[in-house]
This record gives sequence, C-alpha cells and structure tokens, in this order.
Amino acid sequence: MAFLTNDKLVIVGAAGMIGSNMVQTALMMGLTSDICLYDVFSPEGVAEEMRQSGFGDVNIVATTDAAEAFTNAKYIISSGGAPRKAGMTREDLLKGNCEIAEGLGKDIKKYCPDVKHVVIIFNPADLTGLVTLLYSGLKPSQVTTLAGLDSTRLQSALAKHFGVMQSKVTGCATYGGHGEQMAVFGSQVKIDGKPLNDLISEGKLTHAQWEQMKTDVTKGGAKIIELRGRSSFQSPSYLSVEMIRSVMGGEAFRWPAGTYVKNDKYQSIMMAMDTTLDTNGCTYRMPVGTAEEMDKLDASYHHLCEMRDELVTLGIVPPVAEWSKLNPNL
Repeated sequence: MAFLTNDKLVIVGAAGMIGSNMVQTALMMGLTSDICLYDVFSPEGVAEEMRQSGFGDVNIVATTDAAEAFTNAKYIISSGGAPRKAGMTREDLLKGNCEIAEGLGKDIKKYCPDVKHVVIIFNPADLTGLVTLLYSGLKPSQVTTLAGLDSTRLQSALAKHFGVMQSKVTGCATYGGHGEQMAVFGSQVKIDGKPLNDLISEGKLTHAQWEQMKTDVTKGGAKIIELRGRSSFQSPSYLSVEMIRSVMGGEAFRWPAGTYVKNDKYQSIMMAMDTTLDTNGCTYRMPVGTAEEMDKLDASYHHLCEMRDELVTLGIVPPVAEWSKLNPNL
C-alpha cells in the first residue's frame, strides 16, 4: 500500500467513538504507515480491531503513556476531551477541557516540539485549540481546529431542501466560532450553479425558512444528540482526518478551518476563517460577505473574546499581553 507519509500520526482520545473512527478513517485513506493510538483509557481494543481489519502494512501502537505516544510524533489529531451531553452547550465544557488542552500543549512542547501539525477537535474547539497552541510553543500555522462541520451542515440542509446532491451546493461556509454564535455566510452559495439569493428572491426558499435554517445549522450538534442519543462522532472524525491529510500533502481540505488570527480587526483568537491547509500548514484570508454577514462575524469574534477572557479569570491562561512569554510565536 502506498502511503502519503511514513511520519508518525498520533490519535489522542483513540479509545472513544470519535478517536476510534479517526483511526479507521486514517488507515482507510492510507495516510501513514506509523500510527499511534493514545488515551488515558486503554485503546488496545481499538488497535486490535484495526489489526484484525487487515491493515497489514501499518505499525499500530496503542498506549496510555504520554511519553511513548508523543515522542517523535509529526502529526496529531486530538479528540481527547470530555464529550458533550444532552442539554450541554460547548461552552459548558470550557474549564475542564481547556485544562486538558493545557496538558496536551505541554506534552507537545516536552516530547515532540518538532511536530508538523496538530488538529484539535474537542469542544469548545476554538478555546481548546487556542490553549493548546499557547502551551505547545508552536507557530500559529501549525495548530488548527475543526470548524468545517458547520459548513457541511449548511450544505446538507440546503441539499435536502432543494432535493439535490450535496455536491451541487457550493460556496457554503460558516466563519467565526464553532458553536451557536457562528456566522453563517450564504451570499456565496449556489444551488446547481444558481445563486442562493436569487432562489430566495423567487420564493423557492423563503426568508423565514432561510433564517430558520441558519439557526438550525448553529444547533446542528444538539440535533445529532436528539436524533442519536449521543454527540456527533462520525462527521467530526472524518473531517478532522481530511484536515490532517491535506497538511500531509494529500487532497486539499474543502472547508474553513479554525486558525489563530491576529490582524488589524481581530486579535489573539482562534476562529474559522477562509483558510488553506497544505504542507506549509494553515494560512488564512478574511472572509468576503455582505455587511450583515460581516456584522455576524464581528459578533462571533466578540463572543469568543469573552470566553477567552474567562480563561484568564479562571487562571488557565495568563493575560493576552503575557502570551509571548509562553509562546514567542504569538
């Protein structure tokens, strides 16, 4: 089997539903011949299932030891936080999961400071990614968070409404925070080549339906919990492996990623932008949208700043002005 790389990929939280799905997806995609499954709960059962699946050309290691897991790691995907349960928002997970992110960042700095890329997907991902970046000492281009799931939810909703294949729905994007304060952009969307705004003007999607759809997209995670009785695991695992594949030199990632932003408008925050993921890591551009959409993005940014500042109050991160002492790349 031909692999994209022989570099070591570590799946953190590999014993869980998201983590185990990530392992299988990475193996099916043929990403690397060296994969390590790490969890505080033994991931040996997952590793054994993967071996029994017949992925014969891959070295699969399972461990509960951080030093063994992270030493020589070149790529990391982490779902290693507490899951979201019914009635919880992503923000409810803030303190505990950001403390886990702090530990992850410190492990990266200690055991694999030359790691190439890290993808964080445990919620609230904008904040856990930010904390991981801060404590890892990595460059902003080296740490991204899962944000594309919101855009695929928008694409899915529109495809169902218009009765077309999802591939016929293009230009879907949500920016800002991964959560109920995200900014849903529809001005670039086309349905089978026709601008969504034209279809709304023609009444084929009413303004009321569009507003409800945007609200539903922001609550897509809660809907999965309602439908399945547990939080999403297949979609986030698949998209996060697509992200790491792109930085390994594979197919381009099709959706926005969460990235560290520091520019004239937005300061010292992790949020979804118009991004490119490749072997150089993550680069971003400011999203293009209507005045209303940009206002929504501003509001999402301010919400993320409030959550970031809460981390300072909780003592999980120092004041922003002191971040460069922990990570000179910031």
